[in-house]
Amino acid sequence: MLNDPILIALLLLQIFMGAFDTLFHHEMTQRLGWSKGQQFELRLHGVRNLIYAAVFLMLGLTAPAGAWAIALMALLVIELGITLVDFVEEDRVRLLPASERVTHTLLTLNYGVVLALLLPKLFAAAQLPSALPFVWQGWLATFLALSALSVIIFGLRDLFAARRLDAMAELGDDPAALASALPPQQRVLVAGGTGFVGSRLVEALVDAGHEVSVLTRSISSARHLRHPVKLMNSLDWIADEHPDGRPYFDAIINLAGASVAGGLWTAKRKQLILDSRAEVAQQLHDFCRRQISRPPVYIAASAVGYYGDSGEAVIDEGSTSGQGFAAESCREVEALADRFALFGMRIVKLRIGMVLAHQGGLVAQLLLPFEFGAGGPIGNGRQWMSWIHRDDLVRAIVFCMARKEVSGAVNAVAPNPVRQRDFARAFGRILQRPAFMPLPTWLLKPLLGEMADDLFLASQKALPVKLLFNGFRFRHGDIDSALPAALGIAPPKAKRSVAAQSRQWKEARLLS
Repeated sequence: MLNDPILIALLLLQIFMGAFDTLFHHEMTQRLGWSKGQQFELRLHGVRNLIYAAVFLMLGLTAPAGAWAIALMALLVIELGITLVDFVEEDRVRLLPASERVTHTLLTLNYGVVLALLLPKLFAAAQLPSALPFVWQGWLATFLALSALSVIIFGLRDLFAARRLDAMAELGDDPAALASALPPQQRVLVAGGTGFVGSRLVEALVDAGHEVSVLTRSISSARHLRHPVKLMNSLDWIADEHPDGRPYFDAIINLAGASVAGGLWTAKRKQLILDSRAEVAQQLHDFCRRQISRPPVYIAASAVGYYGDSGEAVIDEGSTSGQGFAAESCREVEALADRFALFGMRIVKLRIGMVLAHQGGLVAQLLLPFEFGAGGPIGNGRQWMSWIHRDDLVRAIVFCMARKEVSGAVNAVAPNPVRQRDFARAFGRILQRPAFMPLPTWLLKPLLGEMADDLFLASQKALPVKLLFNGFRFRHGDIDSALPAALGIAPPKAKRSVAAQSRQWKEARLLS
C-alpha cells in the first residue's frame, strides 16, 4: 500500500513534526503532564497516540483489505476528530506559543495531503475480501514499528499523567492562606507578576481579598493570572495623590527582570539581564518620587548568587558578596533598591535561593530527564544548594510586607540547605526513578561557560537567619517535605520541627 514515494515522504514528515511537537512543546516548554487543568487535553493526546500506533503498525507491517481497510479508515477519521477537539481544548485552557501554533498548522495541512493520497488506496482495498496479511517493507517497516512503540509509550504516559493531575487536584489548594499575615484590604503593586513566583504571589493576594495591580510589559501575558487584578504597562497615568489620601499602594514588590537562566550569557544577554532590572526599578523609582504619600515598603528580588561560590562556608545576611556575573547582577539589583530609602521607605532585599515548584524553575527542567530515568547530580554533586519552596517564598514576601521590623537583606531560603547530589537522590526517590546519570563538569562548562560556574556549580550554604529571628516558620523546612509538595505528589507536610529549625539558627548566630 505504501508504494508511493510522495506518500511515504509525507508520512515520514508527519511523524518527525509530531515528534518535535511532543518533545519540544508538550514535554520541554509547556510541560503538559505537570500543568494544572490539562487532564482532558492529555487524555486526547493519549488516545490519539494509541490510534497512531495502530495506524503505523497496520501500514508498516500489513496490507489491510476489506473490513480491515475500513477499520483503518475509521481510525484515521477518528484521529482527525480528536485533533479538532484538541484544537478547541488547547485554546480554552492555555495560551499556545507561536511556534506550537505554526507546528499544528503544518501538521494539519500535511495530514490532509496524506489522507488525500491514502484514502483512495484504502477505499480500493476495502472492496477486496477481508484480510490482514503480514507484509515486510524493509527499513520502512522497521521505522514505522519503532514509531508505533514510541507513540505507545507517550500515549500511556499522557494517560497516566492525566490521572496524576486528577490526584493532584484532589489534594486541594488554598492560596489565600499564603497571605494570611497581611492586614485586610491591602493595595499591592507587583512588578513581574506574570512570572513563576509573581503569578503565585498574585494568586495568593487576590484570593485573600487584597487589591492587586500588576506592572507588566505585555498585558496579553497576564491572561492566566487570578482575577480581579489591575493590569498596567506604565505607571505614568497614575496621579501624584490618591483621592483618599492614602498611598496608592501599601507595598511595591519588584520581581521583574529577564531570567538569569533564560539563555546563554553572551555579552548581549548579560546586558539584557541588567537593563531589564534597571528599567523597571527606574520606572518604580520615578513613580515613588512624584507621590505625595509614598508606599511604606519596597521589596526587591535579589538572589543567593549575591554570595558567589562560597564553598563550605555558612552564609548569613552579613556575609560579603562574591565574584561572577550572578553576584554582579544581584549587587546591581540591591543598589537600585537602596535608592528607595531616600523616600523614607522601608527596603527589603530578598536573596532568594533555588525556588521549588513543578510549574517552573529547576524542578520543571529536571522533570523530563528524571521521568525517563536519565537524571542525576550536576557536576560532582558536592556543592551546597540553598533552596526554598515557592509557597514558602510567597509567605516570606508577605511576611516581609507585614513585619515592619524586617528590612535590608533577607535570605529567602529554607533552613536546611542540601548538597546537590542529595537533592538529586531525593528527586529521584520521590519520582521513583534512578538518579545515577550525572551531568559532568567537563560537559557543562563548554556548553554553558560562565553560566555553569555561577548557577549550577557554585556552592552556597545560606541560612535564613533574619526570617527565623523575626519569627517566620517554614512549612517546608527540609527537602524531603518540600519536594513532594513541589511535585504535588503528596500533601504538603513539614517534617522538620521548629526545634530543628532553631538548631540551624544557632549555627548561623555564631557567625560574625
